[in-house]
Amino acid sequence: QVHLVESGGGLVQAGDSRSLSCAASGRTFSTATMAYFRQAPGKERDFVAAISWAGSTDFAQSVKGRFTISRDNAKNTVYLQMSSLKPEDTAVYYCAADFRRLGLEPGRRVADYTYWGQGTQVTVSS
Repeated sequence: QVHLVESGGGLVQAGDSRSLSCAASGRTFSTATMAYFRQAPGKERDFVAAISWAGSTDFAQSVKGRFTISRDNAKNTVYLQMSSLKPEDTAVYYCAADFRRLGLEPGRRVADYTYWGQGTQVTVSS
């Protein structure tokens, strides 16, 4: 059973930076494609960023140039570094993992990921 534990959420001011972490256990982390999605109240869960098992990355247009994603296979952890945060970045951020190696590029759909974390709230005040 795969277990994802997220950390790093909180209240920040617009323009600030924040880093989220997601620690995985239960499967060989280096074979996982990892992603972050976010969900604001009353909205669907949206893709934010992902990094594949092969190291390829992808970002939603809304965060491109502001967010980066990285992984440390030795620590079984993926990181989402967020900078120049905006109030519209306010959401619950979910870590997701998939081990099926569907391709070299990470997926953007919720259905592309099998395992999910519990979510961590990020609130950006103006």
